[in-house]
Amino acid sequence: MTYAQHAAAVSVAHVNRISTAVPGHDVHRAFEHFVGSLLEGRRESAIFRRLAGRSGIERRFSSFQPVENPDGFVADTEGFYSPGAFPPTSRRMARYAEVAPGLAGEAIGGLNTDLSKITHLVLASCTGFMAPGLDQVIVRKLGLDPGVERTVVGYMGCYAAVNSLRLAHHIVRSQPDARVLVVTIELCTLHFQDTLDVEKLLSMLLFGDGCAAALVTAEPEGVALDEFLSFAIPDSDGMITWDIGDTGFDMHLSGQVPQRIQRAMADERQRNAADGVLRGRKAEDYSLFAVHAGGKAILDAVENGLDLAKGRLDWSRGVLKDFGNMSSATLMFVLQRILKTAEPGPGLAMAFGPGLACETFTFRKL
Repeated sequence: MTYAQHAAAVSVAHVNRISTAVPGHDVHRAFEHFVGSLLEGRRESAIFRRLAGRSGIERRFSSFQPVENPDGFVADTEGFYSPGAFPPTSRRMARYAEVAPGLAGEAIGGLNTDLSKITHLVLASCTGFMAPGLDQVIVRKLGLDPGVERTVVGYMGCYAAVNSLRLAHHIVRSQPDARVLVVTIELCTLHFQDTLDVEKLLSMLLFGDGCAAALVTAEPEGVALDEFLSFAIPDSDGMITWDIGDTGFDMHLSGQVPQRIQRAMADERQRNAADGVLRGRKAEDYSLFAVHAGGKAILDAVENGLDLAKGRLDWSRGVLKDFGNMSSATLMFVLQRILKTAEPGPGLAMAFGPGLACETFTFRKL
């Protein structure tokens, strides 16, 4: 029996294709200038500039168009973010409802698949809430079957893509004829905070907007999904938090996160258990790594903790460079690059988020 015949017989879920979309405005350098204006004359300005230069990010995208005012102050053309008058959460959610449907539609359209045949829709997002939900808007605007089964994976953070793919995996295994549309969409730039706290500003420097859409079926094409596993790092629940405040969602990202991840990965490499991250194998047994591009320090931590050779995380580093951290959408951008450019072989995917938790799965590029 060939691999394709075996996969079809046991209803292995495959990510057949991935399409991505980002808003039209690159805001990375503009944000650096914006923060520079806020911190002008303060000793924190030099700290911010130095650490920003080490971010590994060159571009991040937003629906907001940056503009330099005659006085040299960089803001957005709509005046959405004005120092001392940042918008309330209600206005940010209204903006989410305005922007998210179009961005999701662009990503979904890039799949070039017959949407009338979609049987299930799994939508992940942690940067906006609306009702009727974005899932319902997608069904109505894009002409999906009104009876499509919908599930929203909400407010889980950066690892929500793994949870969404796990759900699609279970659906396909139980319903071999299912055609699952997985959408991960985040508008992270809706949640900039009016603060002079350098740690918070450096956290905001990481994030951009993006959307990914994936088609998951039993058809043996693309990437075969297997062995999902999640675990929480002990005594780390306060290291990444995402609180809903009066002026948007406020993130806390501890500077200790990379160190804790590196230690956890080193422990996993040493114990190398069948129920661990490496599934009882050596890191060298995986030819492909899809790691959530949460930041340069996060990727360095995984690389060092698992003792990976240089270059093994190049797909993730490339996504970070070109788009920044787009929360749940980021891992899908990495998988898209693997689908397009990688040679066939076994792979390991992982993402980190609030908990501090790690969500992982193994896969095989066909």
